[in-house]
Amino acid sequence: MSTLHVLSHSPFGDDRLSSCLRIFGADDGLLLSGDAVYALQPGTAPFDALSAHGLKLFVLAEDAQARAVSVPDWAGSIDYPAFVELSIRYDKVNSWL
Repeated sequence: MSTLHVLSHSPFGDDRLSSCLRIFGADDGLLLSGDAVYALQPGTAPFDALSAHGLKLFVLAEDAQARAVSVPDWAGSIDYPAFVELSIRYDKVNSWL
């Protein structure tokens, strides 16, 4: 069963991202929104963890732009309608609150 994991908190304030990556399945996807997009800052431990996993990573473009964070080529930059489509494509959606 596939899960879309949604993270919206900064990866520098707690360990939600590392907890998510520990249970991440082969068919799962990860969406970064809000302050979670700070995980895409090159040279940081969260960036290294995300790039090393080779996972299906999506980023809300509006949130990345608002925080002046570049979305790497290996991540999909999406808008809110695409977020809705992703939510339907996966069997479950898990928001890491």
